[in-house]
Amino acid sequence: MLEEKTPRPRYRLQRQSLPEALAESLRERILNGEFKEGDPLIQEAIAAEYECSRMPVREAFRQLEAAGLIVSKIHKGAIVTTLPAEQIMELFELRAMLESDILSHSLERMSDEDLNRSELILRQLEDAYHTRDIATVGALNWEFHRSLYVSAGRVQTLNLIQGINVQTDRYIRLQLLLTSGFEDAERDHRQILAMCKGRDGAVVMFMKNHIIQAGHNLLEALKKRRPGEAAA
Repeated sequence: MLEEKTPRPRYRLQRQSLPEALAESLRERILNGEFKEGDPLIQEAIAAEYECSRMPVREAFRQLEAAGLIVSKIHKGAIVTTLPAEQIMELFELRAMLESDILSHSLERMSDEDLNRSELILRQLEDAYHTRDIATVGALNWEFHRSLYVSAGRVQTLNLIQGINVQTDRYIRLQLLLTSGFEDAERDHRQILAMCKGRDGAVVMFMKNHIIQAGHNLLEALKKRRPGEAAA
């Protein structure tokens, strides 16, 4: 007598849930400056705008808060975070420390294929620079940096760097807009890629200085937008 086989359960994977899609959309709007520092995000208004219930909005807010883009305050709800200048610079200093370290581990492991991929991303990034497509610049800037680090195989470090980049992304975009820094960024990235292709160890310090200088340029630009903070 044949033994009946218990049917295996079927699982369906959703490519992206509604809260994740909401969080991604809201994140991009924050990074692009549509929602500015200190702006409130009202659940009811967001739910109406996206024609959904408040439940997925609440979950999206939790994801954004975990990423450091919004903060929940009693009696005020969700508010787009405002980072003091010294904390912004701290994030850039953390990036400089971690990214220069992971690049030192990645440099000797990069293959020609890895570098060709980095160059392809850089060409797309340069196109975005030339058209001043700031949203695309923000996404591709991280993709270019990331492409130089994956060869290191340091998963935890890369995850930390990505988390910091989520928080600094809007400030990188703002810095480029306020300082017209597209040409400087393009020149530096070309130099970084050329040094990686030549396996030049000096690229580690060049990367560190590149990130630190971007932070300083941003703080100078922010002084004009935050006169009260600059005077403090």
